[in-house]
Amino acid sequence: MTIRVAVIGATGVVGQQFLVALAHHPWFKVERLAASSRSAGKRYAEALRDPQSGASRWLVEAPLPEGYADITVEDAATFDPRGLGLVFTGIEEGEAARQLEPRLAQAVPVVSTASAFRMEPDVPLVVPYLNADHLALVGKQREHHGWKGFIVPIPNCTTTGLVISLAPIVRTFGVQTALMVSLQALSGAGRSPGVSALDILDNVVPYIPREEEKVARETAKILGKLRGGVIEPLPLPLSAICTRVNVRDGHTEAVFVSAAEAVTPEAARQAMTGFQGDCADLGLPSAPEQPIAVRDDPYRPQPRLDRDTGRGMTTVVGRIEAHDALPNGLKWVLVSHNTRMGAAQGAVLTAELLAHQGYLQ
Repeated sequence: MTIRVAVIGATGVVGQQFLVALAHHPWFKVERLAASSRSAGKRYAEALRDPQSGASRWLVEAPLPEGYADITVEDAATFDPRGLGLVFTGIEEGEAARQLEPRLAQAVPVVSTASAFRMEPDVPLVVPYLNADHLALVGKQREHHGWKGFIVPIPNCTTTGLVISLAPIVRTFGVQTALMVSLQALSGAGRSPGVSALDILDNVVPYIPREEEKVARETAKILGKLRGGVIEPLPLPLSAICTRVNVRDGHTEAVFVSAAEAVTPEAARQAMTGFQGDCADLGLPSAPEQPIAVRDDPYRPQPRLDRDTGRGMTTVVGRIEAHDALPNGLKWVLVSHNTRMGAAQGAVLTAELLAHQGYLQ
């Protein structure tokens, strides 16, 4: 199987992450790139070059993969996706995605990292380990809009690690209440305000605009049930405080839950360790052996040591302990790679699931 794909927003950080994730992919072949009108008409390598200094704006740690440098960048505003099997969008501005993605979806499937359509009722918000059945909404979405394609976004990168660690506890014991404090890596901010070098040096930025609201809404949707063509959100009161810290990659989160049933730390540990998820044994190229890895060392997980576990696709959990201040209380710490599972590579995994289930015909 070879599916011809394009990456929209190819010159941005997320677009670059897509190109690394798709290099040498056994199913998907990148044939076209698009970005803003400033880059249109240029070779990709030239579009990455700063016109004043001549410096390359390739910002991903891995080198630019072979085969992309000479592709001519097209204008995203007029991009015609016909002839492709799939388009990945890594557009960082929500309003731009809201205008562009429906136009593309008229002709082809779109897998997006943008937030623009995550909470639409006919849009599945998928973490492949957890809610593959929500992809059934694709048919309803196509029927509703009259599209040949569809839009499937991935969640916010902060939500991703949280819901993966919560899922085995929700499914095994039930959860009445959840609290979370995040310590989020700089790479999750792109080039957003409030995280310049002088802001973050010797500092913690205690607020990330709209992040806490996204985490609460998206968690309830992802862990909800699909019934009668409608997602019933999980009725989970969840409160989060999201902060930015001086770490390059890997979001750390401290999670506190009140379970519906009595649960010991060892039982919670077994539930997480034994969790295989909805895409186990499907042969998806980007899926790790384990969605969750549990560390026994009380000083783990740490971003620098644990973010690359499972090629950055595994959520690493540690310090699973009783929390006596809450009824049936538990607490744990997790690390999730925000630019891999939480961004482009997670979107590629979602596309692999779509292909496996026959949505990319």
